[in-house]
Amino acid sequence: MNKIKTIMLKEWAQVFKNRLVLSTLVFMPLLFTAIPLMMLYAMRGTGAQELTSDMPPQFASVCPAGLSAGECFQVYTVNQFMMLFMMIPLIIPVNIAAYSIVGEKTTRSLEPLLATPITTVELLIGKNLAAAIPAVLATWLGFLLYVVGAWIIVQSPRVVVALLEPMWWLAVFVAGPGLAILSVNFALMVSSRVNEPRVAEQLSAIVILPLLALFIGQIAGLFILNRQLVMLFVIVLALIDALMVYLAVHLFQREVILTRWK
Repeated sequence: MNKIKTIMLKEWAQVFKNRLVLSTLVFMPLLFTAIPLMMLYAMRGTGAQELTSDMPPQFASVCPAGLSAGECFQVYTVNQFMMLFMMIPLIIPVNIAAYSIVGEKTTRSLEPLLATPITTVELLIGKNLAAAIPAVLATWLGFLLYVVGAWIIVQSPRVVVALLEPMWWLAVFVAGPGLAILSVNFALMVSSRVNEPRVAEQLSAIVILPLLALFIGQIAGLFILNRQLVMLFVIVLALIDALMVYLAVHLFQREVILTRWK
């Protein structure tokens, strides 16, 4: 554990000197938290309107019984953007982990690190935690700020309960760490195979595309995220994470990395 802790502290001391990484860690969660809150503020009077027209089927599918059409409109609209909280733990680790291996090569600290008696598993665990922990904490903090903001802005307690549906807690507090692990290990594999930090960041960003496609698909009305889909997503994500960790350990070849970059 001491070796892993040392790797984590070294990573944080090195990576957070990068202004791009630091700004991403701070401003992205704030931006993604502000978007649904601003929408709630803009629609704060909608719930009071008892619309008499029938609700579209997609509205009714996300709203519990007892909400007016106006209240349901608030819940449906804001839910479209709740997936942003699942994108934070994907995007932030890319900037940290992609720089992790290549950045050490550019600062000439990689060779001494790989020459130490630390095992590959310990090294990758330290780098995983160093990239995943800040991303997960930023995601959780952003979501909790959203919860407090929604409680203050929304006038109807029924809407607040609907907005804080248990599936979002599952998505943020369970799927979030899983997404961070996926992002970190994919970025580490890419970073161990390229020689430029910018190339590593650009290639690692590919991991964001599937979730981005889901986000766009939900906005377009192709599907509506529900508890069953979130549960299925968590299960599949756990299996993918196990595969990514296995690949990251087996593809990280210390001797080959040193030989290729000398």
